[in-house]
Amino acid sequence: MRLFVFFDLPTGTKKQRRSASKFRATLIKEAFSMLQFSIYVRVCKGQEIVNKYIEKVENTLPEEGNIRILQITDKQYSRMKILLGEKSEEEKCVGMKQLLLF
Repeated sequence: MRLFVFFDLPTGTKKQRRSASKFRATLIKEAFSMLQFSIYVRVCKGQEIVNKYIEKVENTLPEEGNIRILQITDKQYSRMKILLGEKSEEEKCVGMKQLLLF
């Protein structure tokens, strides 16, 4: 499974910038990888793990902004099309590791 976190956080004041940075740092600490700006993704091995990370994200929400979480299967993720650009090195490595597991 893949767990996506999409966010749009205000950065107009020093306090807002600090809060946004803290939120991003928490995502990185919890092994989320940046897919694009303000879109982070994490591989999870089942619904229990997904629920655990949803709770962790909920416990670190900043006071302001927009944050959404989306859970999809690996099969759905594999159907994502890249229209411009290419896969990051991290995406290529994760894909190779998953093939080794099966």
